Amino acid sequence: LCPPALLTYVKDYMRQNGLLTLSVLAVITGCVLGFMLRGLDLSTQAKIYFSFPGELLMRILKMLILPLITSSLMSGLSSMESKACCRMGVLTVTYYLWTTFIAVVVGIVLVLIIKPGYGTHMESSRLGGGQVITSADALLDLVRNMIPSNLIEATFQQYKTDIIPIMKTPVSTGRPNFVYLMPDEDNPKGRTVQLELTPPPEFEYKTRPDSSPQMNVLGIVIFSATMGLLLGKMGERGAPLVNVCQCINECVMKIINAAVWYFPFGIIFLVAGKILDMSDPSTLGKKLGWYGMTVMAGLFVHGLILLPFFYFILTWKNPFTYIRGLLQAMVIALATSSSSATLPITMKCLLENCRVDRQIARFVLPVGATINMDGTALYEAVAAIFIAQVNEYELDFGQLVTISITATAASIGAAGIPQAGLVTMVIVLTSVGLPADDITLIVAIDWILDRFRTMINVLGDALAAGIIGHLCQKDFPPDRAVS
Repeated sequence: LCPPALLTYVKDYMRQNGLLTLSVLAVITGCVLGFMLRGLDLSTQAKIYFSFPGELLMRILKMLILPLITSSLMSGLSSMESKACCRMGVLTVTYYLWTTFIAVVVGIVLVLIIKPGYGTHMESSRLGGGQVITSADALLDLVRNMIPSNLIEATFQQYKTDIIPIMKTPVSTGRPNFVYLMPDEDNPKGRTVQLELTPPPEFEYKTRPDSSPQMNVLGIVIFSATMGLLLGKMGERGAPLVNVCQCINECVMKIINAAVWYFPFGIIFLVAGKILDMSDPSTLGKKLGWYGMTVMAGLFVHGLILLPFFYFILTWKNPFTYIRGLLQAMVIALATSSSSATLPITMKCLLENCRVDRQIARFVLPVGATINMDGTALYEAVAAIFIAQVNEYELDFGQLVTISITATAASIGAAGIPQAGLVTMVIVLTSVGLPADDITLIVAIDWILDRFRTMINVLGDALAAGIIGHLCQKDFPPDRAVS
């Protein structure tokens, strides 16, 4: 029989860290189960059935994003003074932009030191001939998404500029050229005919408005923050709507508290399902091993050295004690690879474990999940220079500065969904004249790295909430210091 002291310790540990322990075990179990089932060569339909519990986990998390963001921002900002809100907003955005730029610099320094692309022989799967979205178009898309034309539409899709080819030179109606290929050892069945059009068609490319089937979180954040500020100025007339938002927020948090017990079960199948879809790990290791190590080293330096150092300098508190309360959110980020989907769990960890002021968490986290993508920015800088090294393309100092600025700006517009960085990667590549189609070189390993950079994104948001809470604590009454 166990001594009473040990039983008490176990009970206290499970009460405080039970969900975290189950989540970590779920990730390990999912990895083991996924690699064990790879040898069975399951069909595509069988993989879909197997991954169904993991799909339910993602649907639960995504379901809570919209009510959590809107209710949090409206209820949180409505109870704040305009001066305090303005100060908190300026500090938050400034801190996010600064840390994102530092992450890009860390990635550039490491990839120039390690040089993972030199000596790497890759087979490019270029599509060729197409045009891509320019940096100017991407910046305009970001501004357009900040002001959605239809708020209901913003809940399920966002604006996205698309490029369509238009035939500039019509195909000749004259007799085409025929090229006859005579029989040879590779073509024993006889002569084949290859048709050549004379002259070949020419295309011009035109932009057109389009949409992407992703929630426009940025537009919803801007609208909700504006509504919250105006409700606060309306006083008693805005109180009924503020009360509704507070009730919605409390209900969402109760749903999260109940749903977290399903998360370990869903994580097992979510992780295992991704491993079943993974390409041959040995091939990936040979081709992209140094590239993956460079990205991981950058994430480690930025996430576990620089960000805690900034937290310590600005608050004079132990950052790792604070990070310990965020471990469950980071595990969920590792499993889902979506900072937006992890937002409900991050909010729960900040309020219950890190004791961050409720109003601070309601503002800083939704904004951070939208614009603060430290891990994504670092990855884009490393990937762009890696592709340049593979193509033996020397980048000068001006191009490195361009990459740093473009990667910072592109990460702000990246959606908080799995592998969103691949979309904005096109902007970074085209800014320095690199072939955008070479993104195919890193797609195979991107899903793995995406999970770790999402952890850094979530960690950066949470640490920012602690820093802003410390810097703005005088703007809140003493009885609200802990919520």
